[in-house]
Amino acid sequence: MNSKNIIWGLTIVGCMFSCTAKFDDYNTNHNVTNKVTPAMLATDMLLNITQLGGAKYSLFDNMLNKQIAWSEGSQQDEQYNRLGRVSFSTYTNITNCQKMLLEAETSSEPVQNSYKGLAKFVKAYNLFHLSMQVGDIPYSDSNKGEEGNITPKYDTQKDVMLQILNDLEKARSLFSHGDYFDGDPILNGDPQLWKKTVTSFELKVLINLSKKENDQDLNIKQRFAEIAVSSDLLTSNDDNFQLVYSNTAGQLYPLYQNNHAQYLMISSTIIDPMKEFKDYRMFYYTNPADYQLNNGKTEADWDAYMGIDPSALQSTNNALHGEGKFSGLNQRYLRPEGEPIARISYMQQNFILAEGALRGWIDKNKAEEYYKAGIRASMEFIAQYTPDDVIYHHGYPITPEYIDQYLDGEAIQLNGNFNHDLEMILLQKYLASYLQHPDNDCFYDNRRTGYPVLPLNPESNLNTDPDKFPVRWMYPQDELDYNRQNVQEAIDRQYGGSDDFNELMWILTD
Repeated sequence: MNSKNIIWGLTIVGCMFSCTAKFDDYNTNHNVTNKVTPAMLATDMLLNITQLGGAKYSLFDNMLNKQIAWSEGSQQDEQYNRLGRVSFSTYTNITNCQKMLLEAETSSEPVQNSYKGLAKFVKAYNLFHLSMQVGDIPYSDSNKGEEGNITPKYDTQKDVMLQILNDLEKARSLFSHGDYFDGDPILNGDPQLWKKTVTSFELKVLINLSKKENDQDLNIKQRFAEIAVSSDLLTSNDDNFQLVYSNTAGQLYPLYQNNHAQYLMISSTIIDPMKEFKDYRMFYYTNPADYQLNNGKTEADWDAYMGIDPSALQSTNNALHGEGKFSGLNQRYLRPEGEPIARISYMQQNFILAEGALRGWIDKNKAEEYYKAGIRASMEFIAQYTPDDVIYHHGYPITPEYIDQYLDGEAIQLNGNFNHDLEMILLQKYLASYLQHPDNDCFYDNRRTGYPVLPLNPESNLNTDPDKFPVRWMYPQDELDYNRQNVQEAIDRQYGGSDDFNELMWILTD
């Protein structure tokens, strides 16, 4: 070997040792943190709550609520009332709450208070919705795996709801003594907005306990009345707890550029009452049916819009889709920005207050005021987040003048009859929640009150009892496999040992 080759070989070896010594430095991105922060955990938890799945998966709640139908091939379980088993994966989000608080210990006390308030809200929010699905769940004993408890006991649904209400009140107090915190893509870490969000959500919990209004432990009516007169409520659509989409990668509206959207059909439960009420929201929600346009109707004709029966046989709806005899999705939902999707909103809050007033929990004379405030908020929300273009409203723009005219219309007035007024409040809540409030809210309202009235077809119903809507989901198989004693005790206690879709949970019993 000549001297040049020796020198070259030694040079390579030297470089290898030198590069190896600095490997970690060369392969570390110094612009990315390698330490978990409370802000990072807060972001993850909040996006976990607010984000939806893509395309069809973002619409399952709307199918269960019968606001839309699907015509792509075979039956969709949610549309035809097959609920299945829930997942307990939401407990993972609660585990992150505990980690967030540990990482926040070096922050100032007011900032720590905000993170503590957020942790209590996230736990209450997640477990409320889980309990609404199955009944009894682990609450006081949850997320203690690191302490060695991997088989948590189940609290009764009553105890769960008590703990949720108490945690929400504690969260409200903590935010009252909190400061702005990092990692919040929804409300920008504003403790005052968070206090309003928590308070509004507490109203939602309380209204879903309406069958237990005389329970002295829950003290529902007093809690509701105290909140209704507080200064901690949402005051406009700008206060909404909502995820805002944008024309940016990773932040696009779920239905944007998704071919599955062509199979979405708007239900008669949405279109028919809007025609009856001369409700311009119909023109923002839907497009005219191709069949009607091909037969001389224009997009400005009310009759150009066709709702389908979401409970009809799948073959029937598939045929209607093929013939163009349906109204599909308005173009506003196919924009990259779409519209914000609210989990807790000013319009929803007003309808809840209207129902509370109707029930006499607060001044009955305010039922109409809150009811109309909810309608107004819905229409203003739509106008705010839709470009003023004929392609989006088909020549029927929602203006302040139109809103006033609509609210004065005879067809939508309350008349003092409890059942009529309850139906009207929950129907308007239903119309306002179209592609909004994804948490099965309208299904729960129907389950609790019978309103809004939803279609049921025994020939297409996939429930084990074809003559009924199911009223709950089943417990997860993982719990039966790994925590059988506790989950079976809960099933025995609530449902006489039958983990069935048609068994009434505690909140639904008189």
